[in-house]
Amino acid sequence: MPADAGRFARAIAGFDAANAADPRRETIGGVDRPKELVYAERMSAMLERFAPDAPEVVRLAARCQHIQRWQVPRAEFPMDRIGYLQWRKRLNKLHGTIAGQILRDAGYDEATVARVARLLMKEGLKSDAEAQLLEDVVDLVFLEHYLAEFVAHHGQYDAEKFADILAKTAKKMSARGREAALTLIRVPPELAPVVRAAMDGANG
Repeated sequence: MPADAGRFARAIAGFDAANAADPRRETIGGVDRPKELVYAERMSAMLERFAPDAPEVVRLAARCQHIQRWQVPRAEFPMDRIGYLQWRKRLNKLHGTIAGQILRDAGYDEATVARVARLLMKEGLKSDAEAQLLEDVVDLVFLEHYLAEFVAHHGQYDAEKFADILAKTAKKMSARGREAALTLIRVPPELAPVVRAAMDGANG
């Protein structure tokens, strides 16, 4: 449980209000909703399923993982590896700035603001347990909710390309995260074999 439930609730409400402004929409159960708000809710729900005793800073970082991501469109950067890294760097700065102000307004100290910003950068995987936990949740949400859409939108990729993408995803995950990918989440049946192959390959 958060040390200060009221403060935590204010931060979550602030994150959600920021993401509710997303002009991009996703239909959930017949209801049109802001895309990044849906993503944030899925992150929190997955964290609760995967690590119900997660530290407060991870709970905060999970909820603001993509906060107002639409402000920095991928199309504004070159469509190559360098452009991707430039985009990610700009996003990290944006997320840290917006989330940081919301956290301050909610009553969090600068140490917490800095820690959440650090977690949003997802650096130090394998050596930072909290960063690794967040990465596992990011990947589990992707596999359960967005993998099928990703495959559908990248018809130019062959089976080998998809296998390589999933192998790279699996390598970023912890052993426990890879196990959860096979036992905790639901993936489309037609994609289950390639997900299993990627997770088993990383374990080997």
